[in-house]
Amino acid sequence: MHELSVCRALLDRALAVAATHEAASIGRLVVRIGPLSGVEPGLLREAFAIARTGTAAARAELVVQRSAVRVRCERCGAESECPPNRLICSHCGDASTQLTGGDELLLVSVELLAPAGDEAIAR
Repeated sequence: MHELSVCRALLDRALAVAATHEAASIGRLVVRIGPLSGVEPGLLREAFAIARTGTAAARAELVVQRSAVRVRCERCGAESECPPNRLICSHCGDASTQLTGGDELLLVSVELLAPAGDEAIAR
């Protein structure tokens, strides 16, 4: 279950952001995951519940946004979405494509909570 190490890396980054801005805690992490990232969103959520324990993100919510697989055709130049197991151009059907999206795992945003009153600090 490499999702636990992925969660720890995401939390390390989020906690560094919280420390930089002197936030009391983290309210929410938003991550974007592509189907070719090698990360299973369900397992990531389970791992997040374990990884956040005892940190400033102990009560944080993990929001997972899924992205589509996208390719750019080297023959016709079109960029299109396609299924993860069929990386061909949806316009001309050529298999000479370059992956342009769908393999990412991105920390999109971190919601920081202020020391008093739990008002959100957007970051």
